[in-house]
Formats: sequence, C-alpha cells, structure tokens
Amino acid sequence: LGAAEKFQLVELLDGFTKKSHTQVMACDIEAATAFHQAYSMDDRTRTFLKVQDGCDYSCAFCTIPLARGNSRSDSIANVITQAENIVAKGVKEIVLTGVNIGDFGIIQGQRHARFYDLVKALDQVDGLQRVRISSIEPNLLSNDIIDEVATSKKFLPHFHIPLQSGSDALLKSMKRRYLTGLYHEKVARIKKTMPDSCIGADVIVGYPGETEQYFKESYDFLVHLPVDYLHVFTYSERANTLAADMDGAVPIAVRHHRSKMLRILSEKKRRAFYESFLKETRSVLFEDDRADGKIFGYTDNYIRVAVPYQENLENAIVPVYLSDIDPKGHVEGQLEAVLI
Repeated sequence: LGAAEKFQLVELLDGFTKKSHTQVMACDIEAATAFHQAYSMDDRTRTFLKVQDGCDYSCAFCTIPLARGNSRSDSIANVITQAENIVAKGVKEIVLTGVNIGDFGIIQGQRHARFYDLVKALDQVDGLQRVRISSIEPNLLSNDIIDEVATSKKFLPHFHIPLQSGSDALLKSMKRRYLTGLYHEKVARIKKTMPDSCIGADVIVGYPGETEQYFKESYDFLVHLPVDYLHVFTYSERANTLAADMDGAVPIAVRHHRSKMLRILSEKKRRAFYESFLKETRSVLFEDDRADGKIFGYTDNYIRVAVPYQENLENAIVPVYLSDIDPKGHVEGQLEAVLI
C-alpha cells in the first residue's frame, strides 16, 4: 500500500481475495493529498495529536517528501474538537505532532491558517492543562509563536528545534532554509522571554563533505549555544536523495567518533540544565512509569523527575521540590504535600 492507500486498509482487506500472486495497490505520491486525523491513547497522561502531515521541503538527506507527500493539515476547528475529546478522556497533556508542524495550515494545496493561529486557538480550550510542541523548524518558529507561548498558561516552555549542523556551509549543502545566525537568534529570543525554558536540537554528524574543520565549527557552535540537550543522528546514505550521490563521504569510524563526542556534549548540557533547577519547586505531571519503587514524570520544562511511588500520583500534576540528581541522571524530587 502507498501513502494514499494505507488509510483505506479496512476497506481494501474487506474486498481482498487470496491469489497466487501479490496484489499491489499504490499510486504516485502526488495523490496523497488528504489529511487523516489521528491521536494516540496509549498513555492516559499524555496524548500525541497529529495536526499536520507531509513536507514541501527538499532537504538533501531526507526521503520524507517521497514517502509522505506534500504538506497538508487539519483545520483549526477539527483540531479543537479533537483536543476537547482528548480532555474529556482525562488526559492532562497534549503533544502536537506532524512531519513539518510549523507549516500547519495548508488544506488541499491552499493555505488557510498558520501555526500561530492554532497556538492561539488551543490556548482557549477549556480544561486543557498542558500543550507541548513536538518539533518545529527554526525558520517557521516565528517571534509571534515564541511570544504567545511565553504568555500562555497552557503551552509549556519546551522547544525542540532541528539544527542538523552548526556549519553554514553544510546547512547550505543540506538545502536547509536557515543559517546558524537565524537559529541562534531564535534560541536567544526563547531564553530571553522564557529563562526557564528547555530547548533541544537535532544534529546530524558525518554528512558528506563534513571535514574536520566543518565538524569543529559545528561542535563549537553547539558548545556555546544555550540549548539543553541534543538528539544526535549519525548520517547514513538514503537512496533517491541528493546527499547519497555527493562527494566527500565521511568514513564510518569517523562518523561514530563524532557522534560520541556530541552525545557526551548533550549529556553535559542536560546535566547542567537539571542542576540549574535544583532546590526549586516545579509542577510535575506523573505518568504510568515506575521502577525501583519510584514513579516518574516531567516538569513543565521537560525535566524528568522521580519520587517515591504513590498510586494516586499517576496522571496528577503536583508541585515537587527538586532536591538532587541520582546516579542515572534522574532528578530526585520531594512532594510538597502528601496526596490523599
């Protein structure tokens, strides 16, 4: 099944007849123009709500446009209805997801809204306590969005912003739609308006043409950039991408070495971020996540916290005093009050 057919699985199976040869039902990716609503219900404390699908970008390393089609979205009215349904189920936090979520608002090839409009609308949903933005491109993270989140009582001070490289030369080769100057500007604005915010970044290492000098540029940029953790991806060739045919392939051993360096840097940044909030009290949403007699949850600004297990903590948002960091890197917390 292709991207346009997979949502018709039930109907297609209903009419399926077993034959001696394989039946393939697929079409050109351009036919994948409809948006299909979806949200997860695996965890009653947090739900992932899809508001956008597909991508109109053509990054040199990425196959998503080939597999998912052009950018398309749900309407704001439909998203609000789904959010209200999720809240009615007792869920405390919604995570907005999509392939390129910042491009929200395109329906049947026409732009009807912006992601900023969706943020403002969700901020008015009664009973919705927490909204988290999963990932957003830096060039689509407008100052209006940052300022709206900064004043919101529902949107959390947590941003995940793909960077991919701290070298402008590589960003151009990747066909990204920003350079390091814009990325730094966005991070600085977030930290100025929301000093307690947590910012994560995606980084690719070992991209074709990543010389030792370019990697050093990227590493130094990340060292001084006020982001709080990294998702590090070791580049691997993908068929039907521009990058797969580029010169300057980086040896596999070098890719792994650079990846390890950035993962160590990420651990240091996360540890420093956690330590900066010790001896403070933050609101924590506890999940169905237990181990070694403890229950885990996340603060509004994405610090993972553990406290001694209490059954009635699951799906509760409570103030927790952040006291210490355990050997596994989790923040140990103390409840401000005993729940009854």
